Amino acid sequence: MGLEAQRAAVAAHVLDRGEVVAEFVEVESGKRADRPELARALAEAKRAGAVLLIAKLDRLARNVAFIANLLESGVEVTAADMPEANRFVLHIMAAVAEQEGRAISERTKAALAAAKARGVKLGWSIPERASEQRQAARKGAAVNKARALAHAENVLPVVEQIRAGGASLRQIAAELNARGIKTARGGEWYATTVQNIFNLTCRS
Repeated sequence: MGLEAQRAAVAAHVLDRGEVVAEFVEVESGKRADRPELARALAEAKRAGAVLLIAKLDRLARNVAFIANLLESGVEVTAADMPEANRFVLHIMAAVAEQEGRAISERTKAALAAAKARGVKLGWSIPERASEQRQAARKGAAVNKARALAHAENVLPVVEQIRAGGASLRQIAAELNARGIKTARGGEWYATTVQNIFNLTCRS
């Protein structure tokens, strides 16, 4: 949903309910998982005793850390696309998003354990002889590739779910960061790392 469409949804919601006292526009970035404008909106709603109104509930509920703070703040929140949703619904949606990230991590660990059980060595030391060093390097590269592939296969269903809504690579990266899902190396997502998921799993 574009910015103008979001504004229209908000305007339609408040038409017979009151007025907008302040507007905060959040520009998502793949470089950060926090939502500074959302935090400012929460602070303003708390100060003014106003309702925190958002255009789409799913965008808010996927930020697990923010939802935790929201539930403790006492601020009333309403979504223009789902006005019947209450604090209990928000809590459940945040818990589901958190569990989703945890499940991906656990599946990756299980895949690595299975690889180790098949005889794949998950570490290597530096040999003294050059030929052994090259062989160890090749094995290390194979382990890294196996680890990356296992993680990619676990994350792919989530990535495809986000992409189904028409999201770009950058937007997919921002959403993964917002959900607290890490890359195989434990870092944040960028458009290039999202593309790597498709490359590793032969998807385009």
